[in-house]
Amino acid sequence: MRQGAKNTLLSLWKWLRRFLFALVLLIIAYQFWLLGWVLYWKQANPGSTPFMELRLAELRAKNPQAQLKWQWVDYDKISPHLKRAIIASEDAKFIDHEGFDWESIQKAMEKNRERGRIVAGASTISQQLAKNLFLSPRKTFWRKAEEALITLMIEQIWSKQRIFEVYLNIVEWGDGVFGAEAAAWHYYGVPAGTLSPQPSARLAAMLPNPRFYDRNRASPALARKTAIILLRMPMSQVP
Repeated sequence: MRQGAKNTLLSLWKWLRRFLFALVLLIIAYQFWLLGWVLYWKQANPGSTPFMELRLAELRAKNPQAQLKWQWVDYDKISPHLKRAIIASEDAKFIDHEGFDWESIQKAMEKNRERGRIVAGASTISQQLAKNLFLSPRKTFWRKAEEALITLMIEQIWSKQRIFEVYLNIVEWGDGVFGAEAAAWHYYGVPAGTLSPQPSARLAAMLPNPRFYDRNRASPALARKTAIILLRMPMSQVP
C-alpha cells in the first residue's frame, strides 16, 4: 500500500474514532438531561409533554385557534374508583413490579408470534408514563430502549403514588383531551374527584385508544370492556 493511501486511511480512522467518541459523549449527556428532568418532576408538575405538543399541532393544522383540554389535579382529588379502574385495565401488578411486567411481556410476545404481527402489548403504567413524558408515538428500537431506561429512572426515583399521579394527569383521553380532570369534564361534565364506578370503568376502557372511542362512544367493544373492568375493580390495589 502506498504511503499516501495509508496516511489517508489512518486519517479517516482517526476522524471515525473522534466521531464515535463524540457520539458516546452526546448519548451520555442526553441520559443525564433525562435524569435531570426525572429528578425535577419528582416534585414539580409537568406543564406539557411531546404527545400534547404533537396533538396540539395536529389540531391547529385544522383550526389555528384550537386548544388542548387539560388541567392538573392533585392525586387526592381524583376519584378512587377511577384509580382502581385504571389499575384493573392497564396494569394489575403496578404496586408489585419495578417497572416491567415480565410475565405479561412473555405472553404478548407469544401471542404476537402466533399471529405473525403485533396484536398485543404489555406496557406497564410506568412504561407508558416514560413514553408520554419524553418520547414520541413512533415505534422504533431506539424509542423502546429509551423508554426502558427512563422507566428504570422513574421507578428508582419516584414513589408509586407519584408515578400514578403524573400518569393520571397527562395520559391522552380523547381528541385533544389529556388527564383525568379534563376527561371527567369532557365526557361527564363533572370533576375527576366525583366519578362513580361505572363512568370510571368506562374511562379506563377507552385506553389505549381514546381518540377512537371519543368518536365512537356507543361502541359495543367499549361496553364489553367496561363491564369486565367493573368486575376487576374491587381487586385492584392502588398506591
